Amino acid sequence: MSVRTKLLSAKRWVVKVGSSLLTDNGVAVNYNVINSLASQLAMEKSKGREVVLVSSGAVAAGVVKLGWENRPSALHELQAAAAVGQSDLIRAYEEAFSEEGLNIAQVLLGHDDITARDRYLNARSTLNTLLKLEVIPLVNENDTVITDEIRFGDNDILAALVANLVDADGLLLLTDQEGLMSEDPRYSTEASLIQESDVFSSNLDEIAKDGGGFGRGGMKSKLSAARIASKSGTETIIVDGRKKNIISEITAGNDFGTWLSSGRKPESARKQWLASMVQIRGQLTLDTGAIKVLLGSGRSLLPIGVIGLSGEFGRGDLVSCIDKNGAEVARGLVNYDYSEAKRIIGLPSSEIHITLGYGGENELIHRDNLIIL
Repeated sequence: MSVRTKLLSAKRWVVKVGSSLLTDNGVAVNYNVINSLASQLAMEKSKGREVVLVSSGAVAAGVVKLGWENRPSALHELQAAAAVGQSDLIRAYEEAFSEEGLNIAQVLLGHDDITARDRYLNARSTLNTLLKLEVIPLVNENDTVITDEIRFGDNDILAALVANLVDADGLLLLTDQEGLMSEDPRYSTEASLIQESDVFSSNLDEIAKDGGGFGRGGMKSKLSAARIASKSGTETIIVDGRKKNIISEITAGNDFGTWLSSGRKPESARKQWLASMVQIRGQLTLDTGAIKVLLGSGRSLLPIGVIGLSGEFGRGDLVSCIDKNGAEVARGLVNYDYSEAKRIIGLPSSEIHITLGYGGENELIHRDNLIIL
């Protein structure tokens, strides 16, 4: 069994357990899993590692407590179940970790806690403080008030954002599958485990496409999460959480699951925040020259390099920068709203004042507000 030596030095881990592992068919919470997680994470703490746990399961716990036979589909019923079940779920974790002599802290995050710069920094500070106090943060999405349009998606993306928040060395996504497979094992007998890959490999996009178990909460979500986590230099492992002592096996560098290697130096905290934002308000289509400049020298995006745009975005909104084929190459906070940008794209910066009739920034997106993907 090979050793993933880079993981041996990982001291700060974010561990995410999904509803597929934590529940029985999305209904009853499996408390044996909770007890096992507490025992394994206590072992990691004893080895000097810091851990943050991102956990689903509130809805499932609420369904049981309310006596419902099936998980509801209506948003308001899901939110009600989450509100009822969250207290039971946290109590189960509290009891399990208490047996291990550890304290936990409940942290509920919503989309606004990430997209608002001040709240992002506050969440970052809170989590880092809890870790310094040797408390295990137990993070979940705030399902009680979240809407379907702005949710993170089965906590995979949330776990990656938490990895950014705390500058985690490793992100461990525990699931009920062996890892990322070369093909969908439901339809191919030749499917094999991908043991290691560059997280940005284009081959992974076709493998982790939408559909069935590979849709929301499936491998596409996990691949997106790994790419977000890579912005803080975080290494991601996708592995079957049902294996005995799997967390210790992973942190020891043993060859289980799929390792999606970041291969990049950590971005600044501000650019991590930009990468974490998921509500894109518009698109800018760039010419070949502009893309070359952005990728090669990290300069700002000027109006002259933009050949098209879409979306009713405002000044300061997040926009996606794409090439002529629609592939995203960057994203950033735009300095002009849609109506202004439409008038100045393709022009040199010296003509912005003449065209608009008033002064403004020379850049459409300043390099400090731009993240290369």
